[in-house]
Amino acid sequence: MVSTPIDTLFVLVHGAWHSSAHWGPTQRSLAALGAASVAVDLPGHGLAAPLPSGYLTASQLGMRTEKSELAGVTIDECADTVLETLRSVRPRARTVVLVAHSAGGGPASLAAERAPELVDRIAYLSAFVPAGRPRFYDYLSAPENASALGGGLPVAGPDEVGALRINPVSTDPDYVEELRQTHYHDTPADRFDRWRMALSPDLPMAIASSPVPLTAQGWGRIPHTFLRCAEDRSLPTAVQDLMIAEADTAFPGNPFTVHTLPGSHTPFAARPAELAAALTSAAWRS
Repeated sequence: MVSTPIDTLFVLVHGAWHSSAHWGPTQRSLAALGAASVAVDLPGHGLAAPLPSGYLTASQLGMRTEKSELAGVTIDECADTVLETLRSVRPRARTVVLVAHSAGGGPASLAAERAPELVDRIAYLSAFVPAGRPRFYDYLSAPENASALGGGLPVAGPDEVGALRINPVSTDPDYVEELRQTHYHDTPADRFDRWRMALSPDLPMAIASSPVPLTAQGWGRIPHTFLRCAEDRSLPTAVQDLMIAEADTAFPGNPFTVHTLPGSHTPFAARPAELAAALTSAAWRS
């Protein structure tokens, strides 16, 4: 029996500390619009992610010193996870749109660079674009990022534990409020705790620190869209605009299509229906 090809399929790549589960409301909204989707768990994220041994205990012993099991994860492994999903869906879909959020832009971009034939469009949701500067850290340390919140979220030295470690299950009200203001300030209050509790504490260092080289023959040949988040407190619009401008300068023959969404860094939590509509618009009409 020959299956009917899917018209448009979105491959969704989460950002730092998030997982495939956080795309759930957006996937339901995409389905309501007639679009299929698959969400990816990057290494070190999701229900199978390793946790520091004291993470779920009252004392959280070792959170500031215990070496992360993700210390050796590479950017290549992260890109390979995306490539595995792209290869599995490509034969079944006429149009494949790769969507990356935040730090997920690095692995998604590297996957597209290595196999551009698997992707028809890339959509960056307030995500790292390595076209102008090869490392996410290069933009996080830029003057345009000076207003970003979240400086108090790391709970351990990254060189000591081998990961960017936060504490999503903290009981410190000030810490929890900083996490909310940084990522979820417009998410309904009765949902925020459930969203943060699903985060993973460790981000592999390689996702933020490894260079992602792009070429005109690879990533540069794929149409790309940037979905700006207008009230982003984690990656301010000044940094988003800097990445767009530098990418357009580096690849002038294939500039970004840009759309602006209202609200925070995490529209998949605050307004998933609007996000789904923007994604389908980017895929079908831009």
